[in-house]
Amino acid sequence: MINKVTKTDEQWRKELSPEAYEVLRRQGTEPAFSGPYDQTTEPGLYRCAGCGNELFLSDSKYDAGCGWPSFVAPADQSHVELEADNRYGMERVEVRCSRCGGHLGHVFDDGPGPTGKRYCINSVALTLDPKK
Repeated sequence: MINKVTKTDEQWRKELSPEAYEVLRRQGTEPAFSGPYDQTTEPGLYRCAGCGNELFLSDSKYDAGCGWPSFVAPADQSHVELEADNRYGMERVEVRCSRCGGHLGHVFDDGPGPTGKRYCINSVALTLDPKK
């Protein structure tokens, strides 16, 4: 069971950078190829930048060439929530942090095996704990 994190909008604004706030709390998207984790190959654990929830292992990361960090699967499926996203006339599946509800990105069915998924995640929504 994940302990939910609930904060006011004012608290989120104070704790997050303007870019992280825009993505995590307002469902924004960072520009393609602009995030620090797009090309990172450093081993470790990716966490939610809003609450620290464990989201993705570097072992599941791959270069999809799309401009955002891409993963074949979350570290634990219960740490993310998937929701239909039909904004902007597109049919997509939004990925949210199950702990704080922060918008992370979207998941698509065009990834490599074994899952066939591409979890396309905004760098600004993540922090990386490097393996030591």
